[in-house]
Amino acid sequence: MDVRDAVEEDAESIAALADVPADVVRNLVHDRSVRVAERKQAGNDPNADTDALDSELLGFVSFDVHDQTVHVTQVGGTKEACERLLSEPIRFAASEGLDVELLVEQNATDLQTAAQAAGFQEDGDGPVFRGSPTIRYYQEP
Repeated sequence: MDVRDAVEEDAESIAALADVPADVVRNLVHDRSVRVAERKQAGNDPNADTDALDSELLGFVSFDVHDQTVHVTQVGGTKEACERLLSEPIRFAASEGLDVELLVEQNATDLQTAAQAAGFQEDGDGPVFRGSPTIRYYQEP
């Protein structure tokens, strides 16, 4: 699994994972730090001189900084990709001496597991998003 900065061309794939319009994701890519995890696979195009590499987007994470805290604003994808991608805002926060906060919907058990595996500690109830209660996760540098 490779992790890289998201680019505008990733918008359709991220939008499918996040269940939001691609235009929203394009703005997200421009306004926040966004990373994607992908798996590269060799292609078998008989007309190509060399093997092409196709990639499959496995997940994404977006984050920004407010009030001395790195806020993970969105994360989605496979459990493994989410766990790996959560290390991106954690690494950034550690280099800047900042805390990290993540809100996870109570019914998103795979993401809760990924957050705990990435070192986040449960820090009580979060706000309600789209009618769903959330759990606040926190990590200090």
